[in-house]
Amino acid sequence: MRKTQLFGLAVMMLLILTLVLSGCGNKAAAGGGGSDGLDTSKQVELSLYVIGVEPPKQAELYENFNKIALEKVNATLKVNWIGWAEYPTKYPVLFSSGEAFDMSYAATWLNFAALAQRGAFLELDEMWPKYAPQNYARQSRTAIGQAAVNGRLYAIPTLQATYSAYGPVYRADLATPYGWDGKMDNFEDLEKFMEIVHANNPGIEPYQVYQSGSEADDSFIYQDGMFAIKGSTNDFFFFDPRESNPKLFTWWEYGRVNEFLTMMKRWNDKGFIYKSGLSDADSEKFRNGKSAIYFHNIDTYESQYRDHPQWDVRWNNFVSDVSNMSFTQDALVFPTTAKNPERALALYELITNDEQVFRAFFYGVEGKSYELVNEGGQYQIRGINADYYGFSNLWAARTNEFVLPVVGAPPDLKQRKAAYDAYIKDGVKSQKYRSLVIDTTSVETEYSACISVHQQYWWPLELGYVDMASGLRDYQDKMTAAGIEKVRAALQNQLDDYVANFK
Repeated sequence: MRKTQLFGLAVMMLLILTLVLSGCGNKAAAGGGGSDGLDTSKQVELSLYVIGVEPPKQAELYENFNKIALEKVNATLKVNWIGWAEYPTKYPVLFSSGEAFDMSYAATWLNFAALAQRGAFLELDEMWPKYAPQNYARQSRTAIGQAAVNGRLYAIPTLQATYSAYGPVYRADLATPYGWDGKMDNFEDLEKFMEIVHANNPGIEPYQVYQSGSEADDSFIYQDGMFAIKGSTNDFFFFDPRESNPKLFTWWEYGRVNEFLTMMKRWNDKGFIYKSGLSDADSEKFRNGKSAIYFHNIDTYESQYRDHPQWDVRWNNFVSDVSNMSFTQDALVFPTTAKNPERALALYELITNDEQVFRAFFYGVEGKSYELVNEGGQYQIRGINADYYGFSNLWAARTNEFVLPVVGAPPDLKQRKAAYDAYIKDGVKSQKYRSLVIDTTSVETEYSACISVHQQYWWPLELGYVDMASGLRDYQDKMTAAGIEKVRAALQNQLDDYVANFK
């Protein structure tokens, strides 16, 4: 909401008078970073949830950031971490536990839309433009559309585009000395690589697996050009985005499922997949030098390359039809239990619009967790201590304006992203479906049951822990009993409606 200069002056004078009379020592910015009508007279602690493993010395960065937050909006921030190994079970119940917290990282792959439909988040139609007006004004029409569920806004999407490119991050230094040809274009190349690693590097797990299953299945089907209707790690419905009227199918209906499962069983028999994989809580095996390969995105490739210059870290994309991830692929939400959502919005407004605040939040403390390097007139970021991550696990806070290139980033990074930008076209192939938001409310019981079955029966099957033929039959039978056909009918109707009304 815009103010006249006279009104703004009156507000400032009133604030100064209030501070003088109260003797308050904290300097709270009028309007909370540009928002209107925000009362910052009372100091509050805001609570945020993110996904990941907290670095050892992260508290030092919180202390620095909270000095700024106190000055700007008279608030401090407490960050709570949910580990990679536990998020599939802990994150979904976070919003039904009754715990009071103010904001959380959210994403399509964390079932943002389904949680919104269940009433997990506050509606933001009025609060967002009021308490974070600059952030709201900078959002694209597409992003705001993706933040809406049933016509209401429930999330603040990222201001930086991301890509669906996904594939193996791997250590070439574990294979190159032993005659490896350097190829990593498909799963056949990947298997040859793991054979060499396994034969020559005792104690190194060729393929990283832990208790949240494998991502080889996603990469296999995405390399074939398919698209997951939900975009999460628990997907069990896919379709071909190249078809004019695509139809949903699941794993036992996929024409190459036997090829995939045979490959995974072969990996297991060759010792590439550890027998205790699904009971292993360690999600950091690659980072800690215990495994040779795992699947992830181009941003993770950049960080692993940068963090391990002594290794020959490489990455290749196995997704044949790259598109921009939904802008709610990285987002911020405010639970219905939030005690201070207005203050949280005002703080986020500062983070995403004030470069000083952004750097303190996202990069940490200059000279401690990062340093700025001026090369050729362009500033770049250099991380100088692995004990700090900044707040980078809230990926939603990234903006095109404030995120700086990283010293030591892979030399092929810019070229790869430019190629994706050149390939992606609005309304074509998978890009056409990035605004599709699935509503599972009418089949919530069946959908939840199918997720449970998928984890219990598909995960061990895809890792070669059970017999392929009987395991696939058991998976199909259990999914049928869980109500997958009812789920299919509901989701297919929504897909058909989306296609019919796509503009």
